[in-house]
Amino acid sequence: MIRVVCKSKLKPDVNVEEYLKLASEVITESRKEKGCFMYTLHGDINDPAIFATIEEWEDEEALRQHDNSEHVRRIVPELRKRRESTDMNIYKVLI
Repeated sequence: MIRVVCKSKLKPDVNVEEYLKLASEVITESRKEKGCFMYTLHGDINDPAIFATIEEWEDEEALRQHDNSEHVRRIVPELRKRRESTDMNIYKVLI
């Protein structure tokens, strides 16, 4: 299993509702993909500009397919434009 954790901080002038609408589309479509076990968006309790997505994929091939999907190629660049910073880590289960 592969887990992706992506923490993002929005730019100060970003409309959070617009960001969430775009993110929601990515999440909805990603959950339909083969090999997707989980795809969730979390908001920081102390800072409304900080979000984290947590994804679980069957394997690296499923993640590669996801990264090349139409909705990711179309929407993720729009999300990135609205972010001040992004920190993404990809993990594999060891134990």
